[in-house]
Amino acid sequence: MTYTLIGVYSITYAMKAKNILNNMGYYCEIERQEKNSRTGCGYVLRVRDDPQLISGILERNGIKTSDKKTVERGR
Repeated sequence: MTYTLIGVYSITYAMKAKNILNNMGYYCEIERQEKNSRTGCGYVLRVRDDPQLISGILERNGIKTSDKKTVERGR
């Protein structure tokens, strides 16, 4: 399964983003960011849908995002 990690700047934004996306029918989970991250963001959103679409939805709702990272995990 392939998913994308999208950085957000606080747990407050992560929770707001999860609420917005879940209410729109998109899968979204919050994860703690890796400590060696370059961005300094504390949290990432794990999403399965198109990251550009998700970022656009979040931006329109006032949630700024940082780096995106695609991850492929075996079944």
